[in-house]
Parts: sequence; structure tokens; C-alpha cells
Amino acid sequence: MGARRSGNYESSIWDDDYVQSLTSPYTAKEYVEQAEKLKSRVKMIIDETEDLLDQLELIDNLQRLDISNHFQDRIEKLLDSIHRTVESDDKHKERDLYVTALQFRLLRQHGYHVPQEVFCSFMEEDGNFMECLADDVKGILSLYEASFLSLEGEIILDLAKEFSTRHLSERLEQITEPSLADQVRHALELPLHWRVQKLEAKWFIHIYESRFNANLILLELAKLDFNIVQAKYQDEIKQMSRWYKETGLPEKLRFARHRLAECFLWALGFTPEPHFGYARKILTKIAVLITIMDDIYDVYGTLDELEVFTQTIERWDINALDQLPEYMRICFLALFNCANEMAYDVLRDQDFNIISNLRKLWAELSRAYYLEATWYHSGYFPSTEEYLNTAWVSISGPVLLFHAYFCITNPINKGELQSLELYPGIIRWPSMVLRLTDDLGTTSGEIAKGDVPKSIQCYMHETGCSEEDARKRVKHLIDVTLKKMNKDILIGKPAKNFRITAMNLARIALCVYQFGDGFGVPHHETKKNLVSLIVKPIPMP
Repeated sequence: MGARRSGNYESSIWDDDYVQSLTSPYTAKEYVEQAEKLKSRVKMIIDETEDLLDQLELIDNLQRLDISNHFQDRIEKLLDSIHRTVESDDKHKERDLYVTALQFRLLRQHGYHVPQEVFCSFMEEDGNFMECLADDVKGILSLYEASFLSLEGEIILDLAKEFSTRHLSERLEQITEPSLADQVRHALELPLHWRVQKLEAKWFIHIYESRFNANLILLELAKLDFNIVQAKYQDEIKQMSRWYKETGLPEKLRFARHRLAECFLWALGFTPEPHFGYARKILTKIAVLITIMDDIYDVYGTLDELEVFTQTIERWDINALDQLPEYMRICFLALFNCANEMAYDVLRDQDFNIISNLRKLWAELSRAYYLEATWYHSGYFPSTEEYLNTAWVSISGPVLLFHAYFCITNPINKGELQSLELYPGIIRWPSMVLRLTDDLGTTSGEIAKGDVPKSIQCYMHETGCSEEDARKRVKHLIDVTLKKMNKDILIGKPAKNFRITAMNLARIALCVYQFGDGFGVPHHETKKNLVSLIVKPIPMP
């Protein structure tokens, strides 16, 4: 057998000793009691806010400070009554761009279908937005953020996005208010709707604090809540790091990327809610195993070994271990144990057997990996469409989404599960965003190490275009898919409790690959994000 390929991956910067050294004072009871008192005061603030604009800004601030989850019922009641007034006002004569766009965005975020025509009063007869609006930077920024809640075919919102992006980019250097300039710069990098909630909160707390009209009760609760939840995350990553060390996977499978902390970041971005600790634990383990399998299929395994490995996973056969080389035995056993452990938990807690569902998911993933490996080894270049038909599965989106669904859904609904198994938009579109963002972020590194062709290379091969044009095409596909997510998940409201989690998979993908390969080469933005979320609390007075 020839020499095995190597991915030449950089080693992890998050060793177990460092992770175990993390500490936080915010586990103390006094902080939890303090937070409860502040929550009572915020409830009074919500109940006493009557003006429409004040209500909208309060909801927006609660969401951006990431404390809205404590007041869900009150917020839904407010939005319900706001939505009724929008529906009764069918003339759309509202002349304040900032208010109209903020109201539109908040309602759509919560699944209300507000028509795009609410923006008609800001347009000329020729169908373009009025150029005189350009002086209202706050209004234009609000319009920009609202435009990302669009669905396919909403031409007014496409025009809104183009108009607001152009004017914000042109005026950025002229904005004299530092806080507003920061917000515009931040929004142009990535809109609010597609940002990771926890990272956004830490950034926004700093912005909000600099405002002359900041509500100090909201601010104090946001800081305290962030720090209390961070202490919980610290405890979880310590448990995961211990688990990883005990599996022996880092020592025994040295060829693979060891990205425990980065896998925890994925799990955290995907299911950030404090009460989803079990989901984060399972999803971290799953992400670790997916990473190792990916490296086995992409880089390390021979085609003959991969064929036997795929068959073993398909048959879910512990007795077939002897036919595998040792490194594959270790990986399969870790996978087998992890799936069975989770199936046992669900069976114990819900009397529902998911082992056949899990087996099917892992078999499908390994078949997709194997197909891509055969493409690579035979030098075959699939068309972009053929590639994507397999690649939205091989990126592991369905595996991640279903594991998340099983972790957070109680009771599991048999009918709902059967409809999800047909891979509707709530499964397909976040998986596609994950695939396309990964391709954009990792292509140059993967061409260098000799990997299966990805969407960019497939499109270049198919059309003869430049890499730059192929990247533009992939960015366009991402935009289209995000609109499909808005339609099928936000407005369509399938699997109610699972909607936000599915949207979050796209958000963490956009975050990790925003500046390149934030997973394979995690020393820059990813490290900064992990430090921000897990290591450094927000200073409290």
C-alpha cells in the first residue's frame, strides 16, 4: 500500500489542562437571585411600555441583548397586538422608514407574514426607493436589516437590500456618531438575522452601553445573564474535554483534526439556550465523530478500506470489527457507543426507540462520503447539481439536525418525525447553507491538500469560468437558500420547537466560515469567538 495522505492539520490550542483551568464566580447563588430580581423589574418595564415605537425598540433590545427568552409570553402578546394593528392599517401610509422596517423585521422574525408592500410608500412611481431617504442612516440601516427577512420572488425587498447596501457603504465614512458607524460596519459584514445570537449579544451589550438612553436595568440583566450562562458553558466544555480525553481518540487517531473546543462552539451556536445542556453534550460528541470520519474518508483511508467501513456502518455490525483496520475499529466503536447511549436516553425518558433512525442517518452519511471518495480516487468531476445532491448530505447537516431534534423534542411526535424524514426545507436548506459556506471557506486549503472537488471547482469545470465568478455563483446560491429558509421555516412554522434550532445551523455555519476556514484553521476568529463566549466574562460594576 502507498503512503497515506495527510491533511497537515494544525494541532488544537485548547488542551485539556487549559480547559479544566477555566473558572467563573457566576455559579454562586447570589448572582442567580440578583438576576431574578432584575427580571421582575424588566417585566414591569414591558408591561408599562405603551407607545408603538417604544414597544418595538424594547423587543429589539431584549432580543439583541439575548434576554428575550425570559419574557417570551409577554413579547408574543405584544407582537400579536402590533400585528393586528398592521393588518387593520391596509393603506400602508406609514411614513417613518425606521419604524416601518423595524416593525416588519420583528414580526417576520416571529413568523408573522407581513407583506413586502408595507414599503411601497417609500418608493417612486418608477418602482425604485426614493433617493431622499439616503440621509436617514438609521432608517436605511433598519431597512437593510429588514431586507434579509425576504422570501424568494419578493422584488421590493431585493430592491431594498440593493438600495440600503449601496447607501450604507457609500456613507459609512461620513457617519459622525461612532456607535452608529460601528453598527453599520457590523451589519454590512453580516446582517443581524443571520448572526449567532450569543456572539451578537456580547457585541451589542458594548454598543448599547454607549447609548445615552440605555436602560440600565436591561443592561445589568444582560451582563449578568451572559456571565451566568457562560459559567454553565464552562462546566459543559470541561465535561466534554474529559470525555474526549477518556475516549483516547486524540492519541489513537493522530491523523485526524482534533477540534473538541471548536465542536463545542458549533453545538453552542446551534443550541445556545441554557436549558439545552444535554443537546450541546450530544452535538459536541457527534461533531467530534463527524470530523474524524470526514478525515478518514477525505484523507486517510484507502478506497478498499472505505468500502468495508461503509458496509460496516450500514449493517451497524459490531461483529464485523475484525474486518477493519485498527483506526477504523476505534472510530466505529466510538460512533456505535455514542449512538446507543443517546438511543438509551431517549428510550428511558420517552419510551421511544430511535436507534433505527440513527443507524439510517449514519449509513446515509457514510454512503455520501464513500461516493465522494470514489469521485476523488477516479478523478471524476461531477456537475454542480450532481455534486450538491450528495454534498448537502455529506456535510452532515441531516445527522446534526436530527440529533438536535431528538435532544430537544419531548415528547417526540411520530407524525412529525415521519414528515421530517422526507427531508423538507427545515432539514434540506440549513444543510445546504452549511455545505455552501464550508465550500466557500475551505476550497483553497482543500485544493492544496488534494481533496474531492467542491462546488466552486465543479462550477469552474462545468462552465469554464474563473474562481472569482464561481465564488459569486456560490454566494448567490447561499442567498437563495437563506430566502427558502425564511419561507419554509420562519413563515411555514414546521416542527414548532425545532424551528430556531434549524435556523441556527445556518447561522453558526455563516459565522465559522465568514473569514475562511474557521474550523480547520481555528486560530483567528474562531479562537476569538471561543474566548468571548467561554473564557472572558463581561465586566460588572
